[in-house]
Amino acid sequence: MEDKVILFDGSNLDGFYAWDDEVPDKKSPAEWEIKDGAMTVTHGHLVSKYEYGDAHIHVEFRIPDQPDREGQWKGNSGVYVHGCYEIQVLDSWGNEPKDDECGAVYGIFPPRVNASLPPEQWQTYDIIVRAAKLNEDGSIKEPAVMTVIHNGIVIHNNRVIPRNNPGGVTNYVVEKGPLLLQDHRCPVSYRNIWVRPLD
Repeated sequence: MEDKVILFDGSNLDGFYAWDDEVPDKKSPAEWEIKDGAMTVTHGHLVSKYEYGDAHIHVEFRIPDQPDREGQWKGNSGVYVHGCYEIQVLDSWGNEPKDDECGAVYGIFPPRVNASLPPEQWQTYDIIVRAAKLNEDGSIKEPAVMTVIHNGIVIHNNRVIPRNNPGGVTNYVVEKGPLLLQDHRCPVSYRNIWVRPLD
């Protein structure tokens, strides 16, 4: 039985809306460029219309070759699970694993190993998340737990995520949320994005 929710199959952006963190209440039509079955960052973050709790998330991404750039301006984007936890996307080929390199839970945990491929190659994230459980006042009763597989290599194994990341749809932890793809002014491409709910 097919139980995947397809967010992007290469044909249209109907599964997303454009979102600007400076105008958080505004939802605009998604307008990233689509070519050859992939969508490429142009302007504005994309947020999925579909929201999920416990889930297996699959994302494929391609980082452009930007030899004139370095650090956080070289192929930067991000995959925000539940719209509030960022798994970093960056040109990290050959770099030491750090909490701001590709595969990191940004600013919280570095990946166990650097599983990055060189730029211009398609890469995969498979993210298994157990959603946070909240108390009635919104405080965290049980934090989210994530396993992240990057290009077939486990880079986070049942990692307890203590807090949200800045720059997401919410500035707090949620029990259910969307997928956000970040615009960091780098033409990163995405394809074959789906979510399998595990609730």
